[in-house]
Amino acid sequence: MKSVIQVNDLYKLYRVGDSYVRALDGVSFEIREGEFCAIVGTSGSGKSTLLNMLAGLEKPTKGEVIIDGHHIEGLKEDELVRFRRENVGFIFQSFHLIGTMDAVENVALPLTFRGVARRIRTEKAERMLDMVSLSRHKKHLPNQMSGGQQQRVGVARALVSDPRIIFADEPTGNLDSHTSEDVMNLMKRVVQEQGRTLVMVTHDDHLAEYADRVFHIIDGRIVKIEERTGAAPRRKEREHESI
Repeated sequence: MKSVIQVNDLYKLYRVGDSYVRALDGVSFEIREGEFCAIVGTSGSGKSTLLNMLAGLEKPTKGEVIIDGHHIEGLKEDELVRFRRENVGFIFQSFHLIGTMDAVENVALPLTFRGVARRIRTEKAERMLDMVSLSRHKKHLPNQMSGGQQQRVGVARALVSDPRIIFADEPTGNLDSHTSEDVMNLMKRVVQEQGRTLVMVTHDDHLAEYADRVFHIIDGRIVKIEERTGAAPRRKEREHESI
């Protein structure tokens, strides 16, 4: 498969007092188009810093981040904003939904920033909500939905602008185990059916099992890349609220 993300010898140093901390220490890897990859590590391992580098939210101290042939580490801020708007979708741990907007309006927000006409962005947002099984919740405000339903809105919002790459930062961090697995199955289905590239950061080894490949990061270094068969892990038998 075609390589869509290429990272070469990536370093990120932060100054702390008189010394420097290496958040990333010579990271190199490739991610293929249509692949679901998980970056797994404990707090302070460098996984969130790495995700920020891939998304162009932070600049590296040294090294290259090449996405679809474009060196994003050298782009100016306005160029990075345009790059993210045209190529990237984000799924966050805290949902980041606007409380005064209903589900359709929240999903349509990226298209609003692009200047898409109201009728077109509303129709597309409604299609996305149908896809994530929220047809009956289109007019609901965030506080009228469960955590799992709010994260489904977040997934729909990430997809509405047809991004090539989706970055997910601890996307199930605020959900219980049962709901987390429902959201993970949804994201895996999106990757398989729509050919998206999904890069997820998590501290949870069990959730990482949904990915095609797992990148284990310790102290700013990729210590192991694990190839998986793509089979989702078996759901743990627990009593939880349904999504």
